[in-house]
Amino acid sequence: MSDAIRILLADDHPLVTEGVRAVLETYPQIEVVATVTKGTDAMEAIASYRPDVTLMDLNMPGMNGLTATERTLEQDPEARIIILSMHDNPEYISTALGHGARGYLLKDVATEEIVHAIEEVHAGRTYLCTGTQGAVTTEGDDTREPLTSREQMVLLRLARGLSNKEVARDLDISVRTVETHRKNIKRKLSIDTTAGLTRYVLESGLLGLED
Repeated sequence: MSDAIRILLADDHPLVTEGVRAVLETYPQIEVVATVTKGTDAMEAIASYRPDVTLMDLNMPGMNGLTATERTLEQDPEARIIILSMHDNPEYISTALGHGARGYLLKDVATEEIVHAIEEVHAGRTYLCTGTQGAVTTEGDDTREPLTSREQMVLLRLARGLSNKEVARDLDISVRTVETHRKNIKRKLSIDTTAGLTRYVLESGLLGLED
């Protein structure tokens, strides 16, 4: 199907990926374009296949799913990645979102929920699987999506008055990537102005971060 949601599966157990692939492909709106077993391979496959959504195992040899997620998003901030894990610990979930994942799924959820998560993330929303939605909160019950480390680096430079071109040169990334990061930062923080972003940096203590 030309309008199917294109999926990449990354898990270090081939039997798992092939099993999930076989089940997902029974849904007409899903197309699995590739399966990989390593974090480094996942990065290369995302760059090559440009999937709509990637299902990324948390623990893989060589490079884990969190590192692969963050490094992928440094190159392609619009990539949409769902972390697959056996852990429902809030720290794991917060860390995954902090690395830029758009969703978090436990491996034992029903196939229908995996498909629902894929559809939600593909539509631009964040998805936490059943039983974990209340696990990620911050002070004051602020449940907004956390910034990734790269987004924090971009935000710090914007708050210091650097232009998009200057940020791009400083971080050795493209201007388009900076613009995408800036858009995501504004969406996550619900702040539309540079002055508002600067105020957020001052009030949140981000100026104390080393970058």
